Amino acid sequence: MAPGRVTLALHLGVPAVLGLLQVVLPPFHHGMLTRIMLFATYAAGYNLLLGYTGLMSLGHALFFAAGMYGAGLPVYYVGLGPGPAFLLGVAASLLLAAGIGALSLRTTGVAFLIVTMLFAQVGYLATLHFNRITLGDQGLVLAGRLAPVQVGGWTLPLTAPAVRYNLALAALTATLLGSLWLVRSPVGRVWIALREHEERTRMLGYDPFAYKLLAVVCSGGVAGAAGAAYALLFSYVGSTFASILYSIYPLLWTLLGGAGTILGPLVGTAFVTYAVDTASSLTTNYLLIVGVALVLVILWAPGGVMGSVRARWWRELP
Repeated sequence: MAPGRVTLALHLGVPAVLGLLQVVLPPFHHGMLTRIMLFATYAAGYNLLLGYTGLMSLGHALFFAAGMYGAGLPVYYVGLGPGPAFLLGVAASLLLAAGIGALSLRTTGVAFLIVTMLFAQVGYLATLHFNRITLGDQGLVLAGRLAPVQVGGWTLPLTAPAVRYNLALAALTATLLGSLWLVRSPVGRVWIALREHEERTRMLGYDPFAYKLLAVVCSGGVAGAAGAAYALLFSYVGSTFASILYSIYPLLWTLLGGAGTILGPLVGTAFVTYAVDTASSLTTNYLLIVGVALVLVILWAPGGVMGSVRARWWRELP
């Protein structure tokens, strides 16, 4: 089989395996994997910016939260349906990503990191300042306000675990395949060229600012879609998701799984989530154990798990 077909089969096979797992998983792991798939979608969006364009951001919690609030507020206050609410969440994150990208990309390197972090902090403080609307840390509970999704003649309640699982799987699958297509397209090749050598790419006639802005918008849009889906599937929107912690998480998941690989964010998210859950069941000092485990993994695989797989065994892995 040609290498391209093998790659496509792998990236179709992973969602297929996740689809089959729901039949055998106990309820706890069923719910856990639903969250992992949504967070992996978030991390996959982050990976477009860090892994393929070489831009490290600490402001992605703002895009994730924009998707959450963009979808959750209309549901909570005017009873909007899940479909239009989801689209509003994505639109809010795309607009924010375009605006913040246009401003923050006038800086480079560490300055870009700091500027994006400051924008995210402004967003986080805004969710607390407008407490009467957002309810701050307490958050908005959407349970009882969400209408079921109508697909053909079927009625699908978003509170049903099987519906949540399959919608999260659909979001992850669309993101993985969309990312694979995007990074192999001419646009994706320019992103990779910018990551490797920006000046040389500019000399070839490409506009680095335009391509990097497109990367920020695509990355922010996927992050917002993940946030909107999380709000609708778990019926909750809170300012915690806009905090700096949720900007650090996708960075950690992506680096650990393998920045610049399509499956890396999924592997990293699953590893960290289960490591935290297992360690917290053993001791209250679970972050120490998780930290040691992460250091050991990074020492063994500096490029992340999937990055090391590509470096050692499978150079065609995208």
